Amino acid sequence: MPIAKIALLFSALSLILLGFGALIGYFLGNLFVWLSVFFLIAIAMNLFSYFKSDSIAIKMTRSKIIDRPENTRFYDIVEKVSQQANIPMPRVGIMPTDVPNAFATGKDENHSVVVATSGILKMLDDNELEAVIGHEISHITHKDILISTIAATIATLISYIGNVILFSEFFGGLDERNNGSGIILIVAAILIPIGAMFVQLGISRDREAYADEGSVRLLRKPDQLISSLQKISNVSVASKRSAFSRNRQSNPQPGAYSSLFIVNNFSAHSLMNLFSTHPTLEKRIKNINRVRDELNI
Repeated sequence: MPIAKIALLFSALSLILLGFGALIGYFLGNLFVWLSVFFLIAIAMNLFSYFKSDSIAIKMTRSKIIDRPENTRFYDIVEKVSQQANIPMPRVGIMPTDVPNAFATGKDENHSVVVATSGILKMLDDNELEAVIGHEISHITHKDILISTIAATIATLISYIGNVILFSEFFGGLDERNNGSGIILIVAAILIPIGAMFVQLGISRDREAYADEGSVRLLRKPDQLISSLQKISNVSVASKRSAFSRNRQSNPQPGAYSSLFIVNNFSAHSLMNLFSTHPTLEKRIKNINRVRDELNI
């Protein structure tokens, strides 16, 4: 993804966050103070995300960092693929959910983490899992894992502020005191996070196709990658709902961090699929086959 586009998208997310501050400050009668507060929050969030992006993602997805003895098969595959990509061995983590998926995070090649869900470790064979890890390692070598984690962090903050406005009794009482300002704030609390979501879509979609291509070029296993994507994508809504209802503590829903995963299959709502952070399965398979033909695999 071009640097100019990345800068534009992050500027948009920061401006959305500042817009929240300006709106709140306007209705509270102290625009400059609230705008300044949210400006400092935006700077702090970007700095914090840069230095702690991996820790944030691990915590938000309730993943656990492991050593080789805890899952030798998974650890060895990550080690093998990282050696082929000529990068330092990432830390390895497992996310305790039955939903099959994987993601990578971290600020650079020396501070990276590759995480797989317990579900994907059960579902895929070694070659398929290797192709998936190739996708995640490609995110690391393309240096886009930090970008996506920061975007997810800022989007989460914007959504959180929106929820505070929607459910806070304080803002609920503004309508009576400020001639309808409470209604305006509630509308903004709904629409502004949606705007942040669309910006996040622009950051996330390109990188997924690029990582698919990187996996094929690195490992030359297009069939295994396609098979993996199909298996992960075909996890039914019913089975996801069943898994989450059995034990929501051990089957966490990553929220805005769904954009980090190889497939966004955590939403059980068809409406959310219209705003997916990932290209469609059909487009991804078409792109993988294009690379296959280019490499004569």
